[in-house]
Amino acid sequence: MHEYDLISDEVVCALGAAVGEDNLKLFEPMSEHTTFKIGGPADVVLTPTSPDAIVRALDTCAIAGVPVTVVGNGSDLLVGDRGIRGVVVLLRDNVASITVSGTRIHAEAGALLRDVALAAAGAGLTGLEPLWGIPATVGGACHMNAGAYDACTADVLESVKVYVPGAELADGSRARGTVRTMDVSELAMGYRKSRIHDEGLIVLEATFALAPGNERMIRSEMDDYQRRREEKQPLEMASAGSTFKRPQGYFAGKLIMDAGLRGARVGAAQVSEKHCGFVVNTGGATAADVNALIRHVQEEVRQQFGVELEPEVKRIGEF
Repeated sequence: MHEYDLISDEVVCALGAAVGEDNLKLFEPMSEHTTFKIGGPADVVLTPTSPDAIVRALDTCAIAGVPVTVVGNGSDLLVGDRGIRGVVVLLRDNVASITVSGTRIHAEAGALLRDVALAAAGAGLTGLEPLWGIPATVGGACHMNAGAYDACTADVLESVKVYVPGAELADGSRARGTVRTMDVSELAMGYRKSRIHDEGLIVLEATFALAPGNERMIRSEMDDYQRRREEKQPLEMASAGSTFKRPQGYFAGKLIMDAGLRGARVGAAQVSEKHCGFVVNTGGATAADVNALIRHVQEEVRQQFGVELEPEVKRIGEF
């Protein structure tokens, strides 16, 4: 058995057969796979290179009763300093094909939303411009209904192909999952939530329905959104994007600034001086640093304004 006594050698061999031995790593630091640049080692990291390989890996884990964490670009994650037990399935450039067909774009789960938007612009298709600067994969964007500038993924999403986990069995393992295609109307997509998130579905592919447009105007609008991001957001620093969800009737960044917390630090974690809605890693920050700073910000905002700030950053792994 391996160090954490969760995954037998037999299961590791089966996973290697499912995805290819070159696409399996042991005790890989998750700091290499998150935009926060924070996170301890995962027991096993898989990088399957096709939707079929993803399904084989997930089924292998289900049958063996091994916990699975799916990670895309790692742009909204805070991984614990002790890492992640079980298997991490990375869905990024290993499964990232993009195909344009008329006014529709088909993309695998690991394709970056930015690259899908660039493909749309090149084809003269409009609709993705406000979303193109979001540092998410297609799978992650669908999972959390990523959005910006009063637009969201659900606005342009037509359908997704998902892996549906099988039923839990008496011994704690699961039956094999199934693959199905779901229309956006079935996904209950709301502010930073979806049925994909709530039911633990795993996006394999997605189809976006766009509209014909003028390529020059589309690219000009994309450039404008990018300038606005660069002016207001600390894109030059490691972070997980907006740290808190927008509380109803308020803006998280303004509440934090008004609470006098601009530049507040715990260890190497800091409330950004450029945009108070971001917690940034100034270099060598730990998950414990970030957690402590988030709690401090929440407490100060609660005491001063009576507003509860809910983290948008998702905590995973062992802290």
